[in-house]
Amino acid sequence: MEATTVKTRVQHSPRLDTQLMIERCIQETGSFPSRRALMRALPRQVEYPTLAKTLAYLEASNKILLPEDGSIVWVFVDNPKLLRLLAESPLIKSADTQISSST
Repeated sequence: MEATTVKTRVQHSPRLDTQLMIERCIQETGSFPSRRALMRALPRQVEYPTLAKTLAYLEASNKILLPEDGSIVWVFVDNPKLLRLLAESPLIKSADTQISSST
């Protein structure tokens, strides 16, 4: 009787430093016309499955958009000037959200 071995593939998870490198590159540039252009712009080589998984994470966390044309666009609000303006702006209430205080 022969023993058969079954090999199971362990799903690949990108390392944190690799994910941060990809995120920083997209953030600093703003957009890329394609995944290949992003791969060329990275400071070190990354395998395609690692890039694909990282891009899926960034899209799920609403940091990038991946339009149908294959481009990559940074959309996360991290502009210090914009964040300061949002923090300093007064709260605006509409007539629909005001609670009547007459009792």
